[in-house]
Amino acid sequence: MFGIPGKQAVTLTPAAASQITKLMARNDHKGLRIGVKKGGCAGMEYTMEYVQATDPNDEVVEQDGARVMIAPMAQMFLFGTEIDYETGLLESGFKFNNPNVSEACGCGESIKFNTPGDAS
Repeated sequence: MFGIPGKQAVTLTPAAASQITKLMARNDHKGLRIGVKKGGCAGMEYTMEYVQATDPNDEVVEQDGARVMIAPMAQMFLFGTEIDYETGLLESGFKFNNPNVSEACGCGESIKFNTPGDAS
């Protein structure tokens, strides 16, 4: 929808692609849908859910066996994002390196996006 011809909406690091592939195989999921919703201290939060079918309006990104669907309302917020998966001593999880984010809260769970007209 908001893409540039020949360029994927989001990219996955090898670690993220590997983790998504493992999650897809668990219960024969068809992919992982990512989106955004209002919430958190900065105003917006990322969402992730397993899916059994692709919505015709989803932007589908396939990389190294992993399939990510971007919910229609999130496409403009996520374009250009790199998704990584980090494993640490205390926690493991997906990390979004999103060039469209202007602020993030201290806990890292919520974000605020650049608005049109903001100087970057």
